[in-house]
Amino acid sequence: MLSSSVAAAQTNGSLVYPKARKTDQTDTYHGTTVADPYRWLEDDRSAETAEWVKAENKVTFDYLSQIPYRGQLQQRLEEVYNYPKYSAPRRKGDWFYFSKNDGLQNQSVLYRQKGLDGTPELVIDPNKLSTDGTTRLGVFSLSKNGNYAVVGLSKGGSDWQEYQIMDLATKQYLPEKIEWVKVSGAAWQGNGFYYSRYPKPEGSALASKNENHQVFYHTLNTPQSADRLVYEDPKNPQRFHIASTTDDERFLLLSVSDRGKGKDGNALFYIDSKSGSNSFSPVIADVTDFSYGVVDNDNDRLLILTNEKAPNSKVIAFDTKKKSFATLIAEKSDPIAENSVSAAGDKLFVEYSKDVTSVVQVFNYAGKPESTVKLPAIGSVGGFGGEKDDKFVFYTFTSFTFPPTIYRYDIASGKSTVFRAPEVDFKPTDYETKQVFYTSKDGTKVPMFLTYRKGLKLDGTNPTLLYGYGGFNISLPPAFSPLRIPFLEQGGVYAQANLRGGSEYGEKWHEQGMKLKKQNVFDDFIAAAEYLIAQKYTSPAKLAIQGGSNGGLLVGAVMNQRPDLFRVAIPQVGVMDMLRFHKFTIGWNWIADYGSSDNAEEFKALHAYSPLHNLKAGINYPATLITTADHDDRVVPAHSFKYAATLQEVYKGPNPVLIRIDTNSGHGASNTKKNIETTADIYSFILWNMGIKSLREVASN
Repeated sequence: MLSSSVAAAQTNGSLVYPKARKTDQTDTYHGTTVADPYRWLEDDRSAETAEWVKAENKVTFDYLSQIPYRGQLQQRLEEVYNYPKYSAPRRKGDWFYFSKNDGLQNQSVLYRQKGLDGTPELVIDPNKLSTDGTTRLGVFSLSKNGNYAVVGLSKGGSDWQEYQIMDLATKQYLPEKIEWVKVSGAAWQGNGFYYSRYPKPEGSALASKNENHQVFYHTLNTPQSADRLVYEDPKNPQRFHIASTTDDERFLLLSVSDRGKGKDGNALFYIDSKSGSNSFSPVIADVTDFSYGVVDNDNDRLLILTNEKAPNSKVIAFDTKKKSFATLIAEKSDPIAENSVSAAGDKLFVEYSKDVTSVVQVFNYAGKPESTVKLPAIGSVGGFGGEKDDKFVFYTFTSFTFPPTIYRYDIASGKSTVFRAPEVDFKPTDYETKQVFYTSKDGTKVPMFLTYRKGLKLDGTNPTLLYGYGGFNISLPPAFSPLRIPFLEQGGVYAQANLRGGSEYGEKWHEQGMKLKKQNVFDDFIAAAEYLIAQKYTSPAKLAIQGGSNGGLLVGAVMNQRPDLFRVAIPQVGVMDMLRFHKFTIGWNWIADYGSSDNAEEFKALHAYSPLHNLKAGINYPATLITTADHDDRVVPAHSFKYAATLQEVYKGPNPVLIRIDTNSGHGASNTKKNIETTADIYSFILWNMGIKSLREVASN
């Protein structure tokens, strides 16, 4: 057992870390023996793991507490974050629903009002549901008539949700509760709704593998035990089964994906309530590498966004009577942004990505283009969804120096007007953003956004934070974050690289960063760092890298491959054990992007870059702050635990290599307070290890 008396001690620049017990655990993969001496840290419920966590946190927080401006940074973060934040309204009948955070509330509060000029009334305040403000509203799904809503709550940052049903007339809950819901929405039809859940886990609810995803139908005012099983496939336990319904509730849709077997797309089935049948009919009968997502129905036709034979995506129509397909909106040279086709007012709003910035076109249901939404600047948008009879919709526009602003778009005239603009302690005209294109190792041109204070001197001395993700078909478009302001105020450069593996240039861009081609992502990130150094934005002594989840893997892999390029590394909630990731919770779902150690060829590639398995003695690693949380049941903290124990074992240099383990938090910060505290610690660690001993004075704007 570890001694709880283990504490931080600094001698000649070196920290004393908790001594983690090593075992002789090994595994053999396709003839290769791999040691896993810290396997015991995978048990998140053991007393030994708990004591190790406590001792590691003591070392980390003792270190952070010695940084003189840590409190000053946290105070400034609170100042810039403390302004009202709204979501765009969504209409249901006479009511408009929206969320608002007054500034520093741990959770946003849900309101509604009658008409746009009505008086807001409280619907749900998640801040009152837990003493520490870590219970989160994850789902709020209104029935078609607006009389009821499914309310999904998660606790402490977990992905598990519990559903309740609210009567909107009284704002009281019906007696039933629905448990063990994960990877699910709530799809209303008639006097109830469809949802997806797993059987109650055996063992740890936060680490046990999740299998046998089932679809149920729940009738209002009945117990969960009476719910009707609609679909399951126990022969394929690692498939997702997600139900949805069309806006008119005519069609029940079932999407089936099998990423655990390396398939990147989905099958699609439907039941037409007008047919009298309770059996699913196929639109796409087999799971393939192509995706199919229903946007809406137009009478008998299902309008579907797909990348089949269209890596930049297109919209097709499936006629449920004739069982035939037709192209509705053809593929273009610019890709349709991921899942970014919305329906409202009997129109389709299609968001295209042009060099990672948004272009929105409006089409009718015959697929004819009618107009282009005039956006206020170069940036990114979200929204446009609504009801079939809407005359106007809302969207939110943002960019790196453009705080999220809500616009009202009149469908008939095509005009946008500002509906609500935030007041942030930030002067956008003091800063600038530029997009650059740099060359990766294999000659591929990769875009990157740079944001910094105007008048920046290119002398290689600027503290620079390089952020990346590069995977799962996820794009990193321009977006504003108030938590970035304090770093920019200190003369910092924020660099956001749009690596392969994302969706920035369609499915081909994604495929170039998957499985056996994953090294391209790391090469792109390394090339971004080399560009920043060559152009004298920064130097290795003033360059930090950061990424979360798949981005945590990115940081871990790149600091192994090129430790000389970086002064600081921040791998957050990272996938660090690439040989065992599929053995926890829904990790098997990532096989489609990563491959699997069960496959000999893919094992070779995974083992070659796995952050955990490529830590070596004698390497001068950057100052490293690993972050994770006890309720992360997506990328379980065991990844970071084993990685930290190994890094602290092999590294004998002067740089701190620490792990910060949050409590009652999950894959992302579970509330505002934790988000600000974590950010303050990250910035403090970065700046302190770049040799910055005091902060610049900052005048409030």
